[in-house]
Amino acid sequence: MNFFKNALPRRAWLFSVLITLLASSPAISQNKSVIVFSAGSTTNAVTDIAALFSQTKGIKAVTSFASSSTLARQIDKGAPAQVYISANKKWMDYLEKQALIEPGTRFNLLSNRLVLIAPHDSTLSDVTIEKGFPLATLIGSGHMAMGDPDHVPSGIYGKKAMENLKVWESVKNKIVRSKDVRAALALVARGEVPVGQVYATDAAISAKVKTIADFPVDSHPAIVYPAAIIAGQKTPEARAFLLFLSSPEAGNIFKKYGFSVK
Repeated sequence: MNFFKNALPRRAWLFSVLITLLASSPAISQNKSVIVFSAGSTTNAVTDIAALFSQTKGIKAVTSFASSSTLARQIDKGAPAQVYISANKKWMDYLEKQALIEPGTRFNLLSNRLVLIAPHDSTLSDVTIEKGFPLATLIGSGHMAMGDPDHVPSGIYGKKAMENLKVWESVKNKIVRSKDVRAALALVARGEVPVGQVYATDAAISAKVKTIADFPVDSHPAIVYPAAIIAGQKTPEARAFLLFLSSPEAGNIFKKYGFSVK
Protein backbone atom coordinates (compact mmCIF):
# COMPACT_ATOMS: atom_id res chain seq x y z
CA MET A 1 0.00 0.00 0.00
CA ASN A 2 2.82 2.39 0.88
CA PHE A 3 4.45 1.54 -2.49
CA PHE A 4 1.47 2.87 -4.43
CA LYS A 5 1.36 6.04 -2.30
CA ASN A 6 5.01 6.70 -3.19
CA ALA A 7 4.62 5.68 -6.84
CA LEU A 8 1.75 8.01 -7.65
CA PRO A 9 3.72 11.25 -7.16
CA ARG A 10 6.56 9.81 -9.23
CA ARG A 11 4.18 8.88 -12.02
CA ALA A 12 2.74 12.38 -11.93
CA TRP A 13 6.25 13.84 -12.17
CA LEU A 14 7.15 11.58 -15.12
CA PHE A 15 3.93 12.57 -16.85
CA SER A 16 4.69 16.27 -16.41
CA VAL A 17 8.21 15.78 -17.83
CA LEU A 18 6.76 13.93 -20.83
CA ILE A 19 4.28 16.72 -21.50
CA THR A 20 7.09 19.31 -21.33
CA LEU A 21 9.24 17.36 -23.78
CA LEU A 22 6.38 16.86 -26.22
CA ALA A 23 5.41 20.50 -26.07
CA SER A 24 8.94 21.54 -27.05
CA SER A 25 9.32 19.01 -29.87
CA PRO A 26 9.14 20.02 -33.56
CA ALA A 27 5.99 17.95 -34.13
CA ILE A 28 4.04 19.97 -31.54
CA SER A 29 5.37 23.27 -32.95
CA GLN A 30 3.86 22.67 -36.37
CA ASN A 31 1.13 25.22 -35.61
CA LYS A 32 3.86 27.80 -36.26
CA SER A 33 4.41 28.44 -39.95
CA VAL A 34 5.97 30.69 -42.57
CA ILE A 35 4.67 31.28 -46.09
CA VAL A 36 7.38 31.40 -48.76
CA PHE A 37 6.84 32.68 -52.31
CA SER A 38 9.75 31.58 -54.50
CA ALA A 39 10.72 31.73 -58.18
CA GLY A 40 9.73 28.66 -60.19
CA SER A 41 13.35 27.79 -60.99
CA THR A 42 13.99 27.20 -57.27
CA THR A 43 11.16 24.67 -56.89
CA ASN A 44 13.21 21.55 -56.20
CA ALA A 45 15.82 23.21 -54.02
CA VAL A 46 13.44 25.31 -51.92
CA THR A 47 11.05 22.37 -51.50
CA ASP A 48 13.90 20.34 -50.01
CA ILE A 49 15.06 23.26 -47.88
CA ALA A 50 11.54 23.88 -46.59
CA ALA A 51 11.24 20.22 -45.59
CA LEU A 52 14.58 20.32 -43.76
CA PHE A 53 13.65 23.59 -42.07
CA SER A 54 10.34 22.15 -40.87
CA GLN A 55 12.05 19.01 -39.61
CA THR A 56 14.88 20.73 -37.76
CA LYS A 57 13.21 23.96 -36.60
CA GLY A 58 9.70 22.73 -35.91
CA ILE A 59 8.19 25.48 -38.07
CA LYS A 60 6.08 24.50 -41.06
CA ALA A 61 7.26 26.19 -44.26
CA VAL A 62 4.42 26.58 -46.78
CA THR A 63 5.76 27.18 -50.28
CA SER A 64 4.29 28.66 -53.46
CA PHE A 65 6.17 28.62 -56.78
CA ALA A 66 5.56 30.59 -59.97
CA SER A 67 7.38 33.14 -62.11
CA SER A 68 8.91 35.96 -60.07
CA SER A 69 6.63 38.46 -61.83
CA THR A 70 3.47 36.52 -61.00
CA LEU A 71 4.46 36.21 -57.34
CA ALA A 72 5.42 39.89 -57.05
CA ARG A 73 2.08 40.95 -58.49
CA GLN A 74 0.25 38.63 -56.13
CA ILE A 75 2.14 40.14 -53.19
CA ASP A 76 1.30 43.61 -54.48
CA LYS A 77 -2.39 42.63 -54.42
CA GLY A 78 -2.17 41.42 -50.82
CA ALA A 79 -1.26 37.74 -51.07
CA PRO A 80 -0.16 36.48 -47.61
CA ALA A 81 3.51 35.88 -48.41
CA GLN A 82 6.09 36.37 -45.68
CA VAL A 83 9.34 35.55 -47.50
CA TYR A 84 9.95 36.23 -51.21
CA ILE A 85 12.75 34.81 -53.38
CA SER A 86 12.97 36.38 -56.84
CA ALA A 87 14.94 35.14 -59.84
CA ASN A 88 16.02 38.68 -60.69
CA LYS A 89 16.46 42.09 -59.12
CA LYS A 90 13.72 43.70 -61.21
CA TRP A 91 10.78 42.18 -59.36
CA MET A 92 12.35 42.62 -55.94
CA ASP A 93 12.96 46.27 -56.88
CA TYR A 94 9.30 46.48 -57.94
CA LEU A 95 8.16 45.50 -54.45
CA GLU A 96 10.78 47.57 -52.68
CA LYS A 97 9.75 50.74 -54.52
CA GLN A 98 6.24 50.23 -53.16
CA ALA A 99 7.53 49.75 -49.61
CA LEU A 100 6.44 46.10 -49.66
CA ILE A 101 9.81 44.74 -48.49
CA GLU A 102 10.84 44.81 -44.82
CA PRO A 103 13.81 47.23 -44.60
CA GLY A 104 17.17 45.64 -43.91
CA THR A 105 16.13 42.09 -44.84
CA ARG A 106 16.96 42.01 -48.56
CA PHE A 107 20.11 40.19 -49.65
CA ASN A 108 21.45 38.39 -52.74
CA LEU A 109 21.06 34.65 -52.19
CA LEU A 110 21.96 32.82 -55.41
CA SER A 111 23.19 33.01 -58.98
CA ASN A 112 22.53 30.84 -62.04
CA ARG A 113 23.49 30.34 -65.70
CA LEU A 114 21.62 30.35 -69.02
CA VAL A 115 21.69 27.34 -71.32
CA LEU A 116 20.22 26.15 -74.60
CA ILE A 117 18.51 22.76 -74.40
CA ALA A 118 17.04 20.17 -76.74
CA PRO A 119 15.05 16.94 -76.25
CA HIS A 120 17.32 14.14 -74.99
CA ASP A 121 17.03 12.21 -78.27
CA SER A 122 17.72 15.25 -80.48
CA THR A 123 20.56 15.13 -82.99
CA LEU A 124 21.59 18.63 -81.90
CA SER A 125 24.66 18.79 -79.67
CA ASP A 126 27.77 20.81 -78.82
CA VAL A 127 26.59 24.14 -80.18
CA THR A 128 28.97 27.07 -79.85
CA ILE A 129 27.18 30.24 -78.83
CA GLU A 130 28.89 33.32 -80.19
CA LYS A 131 27.90 36.52 -81.91
CA GLY A 132 25.74 35.72 -84.94
CA PHE A 133 25.52 31.96 -84.26
CA PRO A 134 22.85 30.20 -86.41
CA LEU A 135 20.08 29.93 -83.81
CA ALA A 136 17.32 30.30 -86.41
CA THR A 137 18.78 27.33 -88.29
CA LEU A 138 18.77 25.22 -85.13
CA ILE A 139 15.10 26.04 -84.60
CA GLY A 140 14.31 25.24 -88.25
CA SER A 141 10.59 25.22 -89.01
CA GLY A 142 9.75 24.77 -85.33
CA HIS A 143 9.82 27.12 -82.36
CA MET A 144 11.98 27.86 -79.32
CA ALA A 145 10.54 27.77 -75.81
CA MET A 146 11.57 30.36 -73.23
CA GLY A 147 10.04 32.29 -70.39
CA ASP A 148 8.01 35.24 -71.66
CA PRO A 149 10.71 37.90 -72.14
CA ASP A 150 8.25 40.64 -71.23
CA HIS A 151 8.12 39.59 -67.58
CA VAL A 152 9.66 36.17 -66.78
CA PRO A 153 13.25 36.61 -65.49
CA SER A 154 14.74 33.69 -67.45
CA GLY A 155 13.24 35.12 -70.62
CA ILE A 156 14.35 38.65 -69.81
CA TYR A 157 17.94 37.43 -69.40
CA GLY A 158 17.63 35.26 -72.51
CA LYS A 159 16.32 38.04 -74.74
CA LYS A 160 19.10 40.35 -73.58
CA ALA A 161 21.69 37.66 -74.35
CA MET A 162 20.26 37.05 -77.82
CA GLU A 163 20.14 40.77 -78.55
CA ASN A 164 23.77 41.15 -77.55
CA LEU A 165 24.67 38.13 -79.68
CA LYS A 166 22.82 39.70 -82.65
CA VAL A 167 20.40 36.77 -83.14
CA TRP A 168 17.17 38.01 -81.53
CA GLU A 169 15.75 39.59 -84.69
CA SER A 170 16.11 36.29 -86.54
CA VAL A 171 14.19 34.26 -83.95
CA LYS A 172 11.76 36.62 -82.20
CA ASN A 173 8.83 35.38 -84.29
CA LYS A 174 9.67 31.75 -83.47
CA ILE A 175 9.39 32.13 -79.69
CA VAL A 176 6.90 30.25 -77.53
CA ARG A 177 6.42 32.64 -74.61
CA SER A 178 5.99 30.40 -71.58
CA LYS A 179 4.42 31.52 -68.30
CA ASP A 180 7.59 30.53 -66.42
CA VAL A 181 10.87 28.71 -66.97
CA ARG A 182 9.48 25.32 -65.91
CA ALA A 183 6.77 25.57 -68.56
CA ALA A 184 9.47 26.18 -71.17
CA LEU A 185 11.40 23.19 -69.87
CA ALA A 186 8.28 21.01 -70.13
CA LEU A 187 7.74 21.92 -73.79
CA VAL A 188 11.23 20.74 -74.67
CA ALA A 189 10.96 17.63 -72.48
CA ARG A 190 7.80 16.61 -74.33
CA GLY A 191 9.45 17.19 -77.70
CA GLU A 192 6.97 19.87 -78.70
CA VAL A 193 9.78 22.26 -79.66
CA PRO A 194 13.28 21.47 -80.94
CA VAL A 195 15.12 23.86 -78.60
CA GLY A 196 14.56 25.91 -75.47
CA GLN A 197 16.34 28.50 -73.37
CA VAL A 198 16.27 27.88 -69.61
CA TYR A 199 18.49 28.08 -66.54
CA ALA A 200 21.21 25.48 -66.11
CA THR A 201 19.52 24.34 -62.89
CA ASP A 202 16.29 23.56 -64.73
CA ALA A 203 18.07 21.56 -67.43
CA ALA A 204 19.81 19.53 -64.73
CA ILE A 205 16.59 18.20 -63.16
CA SER A 206 15.13 16.59 -66.29
CA ALA A 207 16.41 13.41 -67.92
CA LYS A 208 14.24 14.22 -70.94
CA VAL A 209 16.37 17.16 -72.06
CA LYS A 210 20.04 17.78 -72.68
CA THR A 211 22.12 20.93 -72.61
CA ILE A 212 23.54 21.68 -76.05
CA ALA A 213 25.19 25.03 -75.24
CA ASP A 214 25.96 27.51 -72.48
CA PHE A 215 25.33 31.20 -73.05
CA PRO A 216 28.45 33.30 -72.41
CA VAL A 217 28.16 34.89 -68.98
CA ASP A 218 29.06 38.27 -70.43
CA SER A 219 26.19 38.14 -72.93
CA HIS A 220 23.60 39.13 -70.33
CA PRO A 221 23.35 40.85 -66.91
CA ALA A 222 24.43 38.77 -63.93
CA ILE A 223 21.69 36.38 -62.83
CA VAL A 224 20.98 37.18 -59.20
CA TYR A 225 18.30 35.79 -56.88
CA PRO A 226 17.50 38.24 -54.06
CA ALA A 227 15.50 37.21 -50.98
CA ALA A 228 13.67 39.34 -48.43
CA ILE A 229 10.88 39.43 -45.85
CA ILE A 230 7.64 41.07 -46.93
CA ALA A 231 6.73 44.34 -45.18
CA GLY A 232 4.83 43.78 -41.96
CA GLN A 233 5.71 40.07 -41.92
CA LYS A 234 8.92 40.11 -39.86
CA THR A 235 7.73 37.36 -37.56
CA PRO A 236 10.13 35.08 -35.66
CA GLU A 237 9.25 32.31 -38.13
CA ALA A 238 9.98 34.49 -41.20
CA ARG A 239 13.27 35.66 -39.70
CA ALA A 240 14.22 32.07 -38.89
CA PHE A 241 13.53 30.92 -42.46
CA LEU A 242 15.44 33.81 -44.04
CA LEU A 243 18.41 33.02 -41.79
CA PHE A 244 18.15 29.32 -42.65
CA LEU A 245 18.46 30.14 -46.36
CA SER A 246 22.03 31.27 -45.66
CA SER A 247 22.94 28.23 -43.59
CA PRO A 248 25.49 25.62 -44.76
CA GLU A 249 22.68 23.04 -44.86
CA ALA A 250 20.60 25.12 -47.26
CA GLY A 251 23.71 26.03 -49.24
CA ASN A 252 24.49 22.36 -49.83
CA ILE A 253 20.99 21.79 -51.18
CA PHE A 254 21.20 24.78 -53.51
CA LYS A 255 24.57 23.55 -54.79
CA LYS A 256 23.18 20.06 -55.34
CA TYR A 257 20.72 21.55 -57.82
CA GLY A 258 23.40 23.58 -59.59
CA PHE A 259 22.98 27.03 -58.05
CA SER A 260 25.93 29.17 -57.01
CA VAL A 261 25.51 30.47 -53.48
CA LYS A 262 26.33 34.14 -52.89
